Amino acid sequence: MSRSVQITVDCHDPILVARFWAEVLGYVIPGPPGASLADGQDPFDAWREFLEGLGVKMRPEDMRAAIEDPSGRGPRVFFQTVPEEKTVKNRIHLDVRAAPGLQGADRMDALEAECNRLVALGAERLQRFEPKPPMETGFIVMADPEGNEFCLD
Repeated sequence: MSRSVQITVDCHDPILVARFWAEVLGYVIPGPPGASLADGQDPFDAWREFLEGLGVKMRPEDMRAAIEDPSGRGPRVFFQTVPEEKTVKNRIHLDVRAAPGLQGADRMDALEAECNRLVALGAERLQRFEPKPPMETGFIVMADPEGNEFCLD
């Protein structure tokens, strides 16, 4: 029997990092249970109102956020506040499939275009690895706004 997974990211600013990853992956930020969000309504404002209505006062260290694949196929990604700083390279990371099926210069051009889009959203470009057939097709290592490494693949 297979199981679904949720990917959890430790961070200092869950809302910032959730907004970033929602844009990267084309995911949505779900609203509170039973809430219908109006066009353009900030889901985090809806969550604040929902929690206040329940008498829950969220301190900065209590913040959480999530993003979901609107098609329901990809894993949910959950962001939670932690006090400690990131100190070393991630032991697990995401590969964002930005150029599936492309090879050579077309592949690297597509990765560069996506890299530029993500840098404008707050990512940092770390390193480009050139194609080395037959084992390596080329990729770009990046970091999200809090320094978590990921690859454009």
